[in-house]
Amino acid sequence: MMFSKLDTIAARYDELGELLSRPETLSDMESWRALSRERAELEPIAESYRAYRRKLEERDAALAEAEKETGEMRELLLEEALACREALSAMETELKTLLLPKDKNDGRGCTLEIRAGAGGEEAALFAYELYRMYQGYCEKHRFRWEPVDLNETELGGMKEAIVNIDGKGAYARLKYESGVHRVQRVPETESQGRIHTSTVTVAVLPEAEDVDVRIDEKDIRVDLFRSSGAGGQKVNKTETAIRLTHFPTGIVVTCQDERSQLKNKEKAYRVLRSRLYDYYNSRAASAEAANRRSLVGTGDRSERIRTYNFPQSRITDHRIGLSLHSMESFLAGDLDEMIDALARADTERRLAQSADE
Repeated sequence: MMFSKLDTIAARYDELGELLSRPETLSDMESWRALSRERAELEPIAESYRAYRRKLEERDAALAEAEKETGEMRELLLEEALACREALSAMETELKTLLLPKDKNDGRGCTLEIRAGAGGEEAALFAYELYRMYQGYCEKHRFRWEPVDLNETELGGMKEAIVNIDGKGAYARLKYESGVHRVQRVPETESQGRIHTSTVTVAVLPEAEDVDVRIDEKDIRVDLFRSSGAGGQKVNKTETAIRLTHFPTGIVVTCQDERSQLKNKEKAYRVLRSRLYDYYNSRAASAEAANRRSLVGTGDRSERIRTYNFPQSRITDHRIGLSLHSMESFLAGDLDEMIDALARADTERRLAQSADE
């Protein structure tokens, strides 16, 4: 079954190469772009399958020669055939991975939402640390970081933060962060040195395009108000902040980060589109939700996914049982080791699932 599919893909890849070289295709730029895009999507699979077939030929040739030889030469040829077989096994796994259905949202940007949970001001302080952590990660990967709404506390914490993140693949990298993050540490205000536990909720939503979600203006109420903040210069004296209320779903989005009413409105609509996209997709996918529960979690923001233990400088992801002892660098945005492990676990789960089907 898999190889039949691979043969079809390889044939289509070759056909596209031939089509792209035709004069009539070269003269039609729109058609040329569409065919080029399709061929680029098939290229990793087609080239990997081509390499697999070459290795298969090497193995068969070594076995055929071994039948004609004796002694040391026969042993060498059999060793070569065995090495080819081991390489073929690894290549089959790679091909199975390449054939797995792609998340249609992986190439998109995303909306990141961080909210302080249980723990009062300590939770708000940790929410701000997570905000800075993700900001550092985005800077390392050159994703654009656009705050939409920040609800800060007077002690330097953050009750809520909403950020738009632009960059190809931002959602693919950050989607595993959705859930409850738990922190265990001794607050600065704790006189007896007792460890407190607080929580922060993180939600990562794929950025929606205009074509994904149609928003009817009659379903929206737009309210203008003055920006609020921790005080001083952060308080805006004019009504530049925007609140959007979507009547059919009850979703409310506020944006007060910019001094321009127009910019705040644009950012608020981006967040609203992302939330509506997530809302409608979640409803449509509810029938298959049971199949998505796995060692990398459901993505449900009520699910505890990770614990940050400060006394032991340990970060533990409960979905895959991985612990890292690098609190300082992790909170500075060095998340790749954790995110790579989560992505591998997700791939392994899906490979096992496809094998059972």
